Amino acid sequence: MTATIVTIMIVLLLLGFPMMIPLITAAFVGFYMMFGDMGQMGTLVQQLLRGISPTALIAVPMFILAADIMTRGQSANRLIDMVMTFVGHIKGGLAVSTAVSCTLFGAVSGSTQATVVAVGSPLRPRMLKAGYKDPFTLALIINSSDIAFLIPPSIGMIIYGVVSETSIAELFIAGIGPGLLILVLFSAYCILYAIVNDVPTEPRSTWKERAKAVQKALWPLGFPVLIVGGIYGGVFSPTEAAAVCVLYAFLLEFVIFRSLELPDMFAIAKSTGLITAVVFILVAAGNGFSWIISFAQIPQQLLGAFGINEAGPVGVLVAISVAFFVACMFVDPIVVILVLTPIFAPAIAASGLDPVLVGVLITLQVAIGSATPPFGCDIFTAIAVFKRPYFEVIRGTPPFILILIGAAALIIAFPQIALFLRDLAFR
Repeated sequence: MTATIVTIMIVLLLLGFPMMIPLITAAFVGFYMMFGDMGQMGTLVQQLLRGISPTALIAVPMFILAADIMTRGQSANRLIDMVMTFVGHIKGGLAVSTAVSCTLFGAVSGSTQATVVAVGSPLRPRMLKAGYKDPFTLALIINSSDIAFLIPPSIGMIIYGVVSETSIAELFIAGIGPGLLILVLFSAYCILYAIVNDVPTEPRSTWKERAKAVQKALWPLGFPVLIVGGIYGGVFSPTEAAAVCVLYAFLLEFVIFRSLELPDMFAIAKSTGLITAVVFILVAAGNGFSWIISFAQIPQQLLGAFGINEAGPVGVLVAISVAFFVACMFVDPIVVILVLTPIFAPAIAASGLDPVLVGVLITLQVAIGSATPPFGCDIFTAIAVFKRPYFEVIRGTPPFILILIGAAALIIAFPQIALFLRDLAFR
């Protein structure tokens, strides 16, 4: 049965079908092979619907909508301008500003693709003009956007929390430490790159210019305060935080900044609806597929075949890291979380690992894979946005991927990097 399901999925993918088709087809074929009765297929349909029934998933379209409003408005540019005034003058300052801007926008959008567009579009021309090579610039933008998957709000963490029944609020807080660690490592590499390649520095901003930039960015900086402060303070849940973000983004761009007009909401709503539909279909298909493989005890068979059931906590974390990293090089991150999380669930439970630590590590590996050749989704987002050839986009990625793998190794060796703030907030 396992071989049949895997073969069906590979064949359909090679034929060019979108990922939802192989998932649903494999689930229906697996159901028929187990029960041999198409009349009972309603049970599988119930599992598909059950996948999109958790109330926590309401946060996904809301965060997507908030990010879409801000991407089309002024919030991203105001954040970028503020960062530039403070670090633009140091060696590698423009590159560091790009990494910091990706982090700040990640704390607003929760989407790697939105971050690539919002931060990369204005900063890439400035970096090229300053003397940075395009492969380095593209790789920096693509990989810095990975931080958006860790810094709350994170759509990846919401999906993992729903699949694994882990507290999304705890996952959000736990992602802050690893996100800041990666920002520091990226910034150090940017400075080293600028020194080695003798990239000119930007003019130093005056304190008056910095104060003005901070004043303009104060409203957008309210997003992380609302999300993290509201959840940490127990004011609202992650789902309620998403609703507040939509209202805040609307008031910011339509009322305070007046960068958008009401007719723009039609295009924004359409874009959000299309993305949400794709995500929810994937979630439903993934839940049905996960139910089939769990019922057939395929996870136990696979883990037993590779000896992971007998591995200790560190061995399980390493196996998870490798599996999720490799899978996201070929498949959409949401699909990977939906399919692989239930497979590793028995080993995670047996090893006594903290599900929040596992969730942070999975989210990081998913983010790394999203920017890794051959088929990382952020790569193709950059190709579409910047209109550059594939090999030029991926040429500068190896150093950043090595840094991200090093960050994952540090989290495995020192779990408190992820768990310190979680324990401080919830223990």
